[in-house]
Amino acid sequence: MNNSITDVPGVEVGQAQDFDALTGVTVILCRHGAVGGVDQRGGAPGTRETDLLNPINMIEKVHAVVLAGGSAFGLDSAGGVMKYLEEQKIGFNVGVARVPIVPAAILFDLALGRADVRPNAEMGYLAAAAASSQPVTEGNAGAGTGASVGKIFGNAGAMKSGLGSASIDIGAGIIVGAIAAVNAYGDVVDPQTGNIVAGARSTRLGPLALGSSDFFADTLATMKTFPGRMIEGFAMRSNTVIGLVATNARLTKPEANKMAQMAQDGLARTIRPAHTMLDGDTIFALSTGEHKADVSLVGAFAAEAFAQACLRAVRASHSAGGLPGLAGE
Repeated sequence: MNNSITDVPGVEVGQAQDFDALTGVTVILCRHGAVGGVDQRGGAPGTRETDLLNPINMIEKVHAVVLAGGSAFGLDSAGGVMKYLEEQKIGFNVGVARVPIVPAAILFDLALGRADVRPNAEMGYLAAAAASSQPVTEGNAGAGTGASVGKIFGNAGAMKSGLGSASIDIGAGIIVGAIAAVNAYGDVVDPQTGNIVAGARSTRLGPLALGSSDFFADTLATMKTFPGRMIEGFAMRSNTVIGLVATNARLTKPEANKMAQMAQDGLARTIRPAHTMLDGDTIFALSTGEHKADVSLVGAFAAEAFAQACLRAVRASHSAGGLPGLAGE
């Protein structure tokens, strides 16, 4: 166990990024297909092929899921993933061709790096081609390259965030893993202590040392003030947490959707506030289907794994784009 989503058998991850433009792509790949689900709760989503994950629709398995920066432009990266999978003869057999099933979700990172450079099909192809079962590179990588948190004051008070992953062995051969690109409007909180780990920095006291009791503004507390109540007038509208939970438990399509739904609890434990109209919070779920297990058990630990992935995303992130990161320069 490497405390990474790639601990789940059948799950590979590949990433590509542009460190100058501060954007990138993360691809979660299942070469033999996996039963998929999704739960979308934020008010500003950017997604592709999520309707097919509805249990009433025909397709049962997906072959990859794409997490990307670049706002809606970043959805183009899924085309490159499809091209790679088609070359590998992976996809849904329609007789005359194999059509790879590749849902995707994006986050907004255009304001931190370069707005004119976004993940495209070429970057998606490179990320898919790099997919492996090795531990996931965290922090400033893939879809987390341009991620940030704590944006109630805009970028002036934000902190650098990124990509995180985690896994839990729940016994009987069942593993649950998670991966998260954390680009939240709110703060990231350690659910064990209730303390803010990363988030909006206080702008009224000037430069403060990280770790100072006055370092964080506390987004929830700020929202109760007069300026905070005018939130939509000045806050950054460029946020979302996107991610995925996976397991080698054998789940049906409705159960995979339930797993994704329960994983949102992990997001809500660590992101404060979560699921706002300024976020596009979306979590996918994949089941590689080896071991029989109760979905409530799997879902409960999916939430735990996702919470851990969110914390690891900020703790592994280095400073970039003028924003301080917990991992330093």
